[in-house]
Amino acid sequence: MIYPVSSQQLFELKSSFPVIDVRSPGEYAMGHIPGAVNLPLFNDQERAEVGTRYKRAGRDAAFLIGLDFVGVKMSGFVKKLQSICQGKPNEVVVHCWRGGMRSGSMAWLFSSAGYKVHLLEGGYKAYRAYIRAESGIGAPMIVLGGMTGSGKTGILHELRKMGEQVIDLEGLAHNKGSVFGYLGQLEQPTNEQFENNLYDEWVKLDHSKPVWLEDESRSVGAVGIPGPFFDRMKQQSMILIQVPHEIRVERLIVEYAGFDKKMLIDALTKIAQPIGGLAYKEAVVAIEEDRFAPAISLVLGYYDKTYLKALKKFSNRSVFEIETNTGDVCQNAKLVLPVADKIISQLTH
Repeated sequence: MIYPVSSQQLFELKSSFPVIDVRSPGEYAMGHIPGAVNLPLFNDQERAEVGTRYKRAGRDAAFLIGLDFVGVKMSGFVKKLQSICQGKPNEVVVHCWRGGMRSGSMAWLFSSAGYKVHLLEGGYKAYRAYIRAESGIGAPMIVLGGMTGSGKTGILHELRKMGEQVIDLEGLAHNKGSVFGYLGQLEQPTNEQFENNLYDEWVKLDHSKPVWLEDESRSVGAVGIPGPFFDRMKQQSMILIQVPHEIRVERLIVEYAGFDKKMLIDALTKIAQPIGGLAYKEAVVAIEEDRFAPAISLVLGYYDKTYLKALKKFSNRSVFEIETNTGDVCQNAKLVLPVADKIISQLTH
């Protein structure tokens, strides 16, 4: 049997049953529903040929060439599905790009093979529209701010250990948010996949409780935070932790001094113009001579000004400042918790 399901219902099903993405490998690589298994009806070349035939000769001609491609693969599709579902109920979710012929054909095949099939209405396109519209909705946010080197990510990780709900935007983006942020990180996901992964984290949370996030710019490396999510984040109250300059420098030395000097200088070159020619040259010499403290201080001068400018841009939200004399992320996590309680108390009264 085949049952149509909405994008909202998808999230109730995908924790229990396999999600089968029948789009081409290239489409899947660009972005996919987290956890979905790619079982493509057409490979990339076949998909291109079907599309070309459709444009030149119409739907019927494209349908026939599609049958030629698929006919010899049908038993293979069922065998692969049997392998995917081994030891699990014979129940799956199937989707293509728009919920058209590709997913309809595979749904028919799997149903004929004895599977209960949930067919995603509107396909991946509808899913994408749904998650972008719903991103960031439902739970109160607490935004943790602070200048570069304040240890915000470490504080968030400590808060998670303490039982708080946290979304690590930089972790999802595989980037720490500066021109040096890619160093030591995995390759960044596509922008589509970043948005998909972010919503997948968001929807799993208990929306009756607050969610902690780090204050970020719209772009985290090469990926962007979805507009609705970013706009809502910038409207929330923020806890701004003020960490002394020298402690921030020490933290950044630990984080970056171990990387290849050429990599550091290449990254620094990306902000050579905004930090100024003289400062750039001084920072390069300092890196080459293993004098990382003065190099980092010069870079922090630029990032601190940029951050203060961003704070003024979003000055309509409440900001609660906390001064600390330590870089210990565990102690600083304990400092911010009582302030968060006050923020939530204000929201619920």
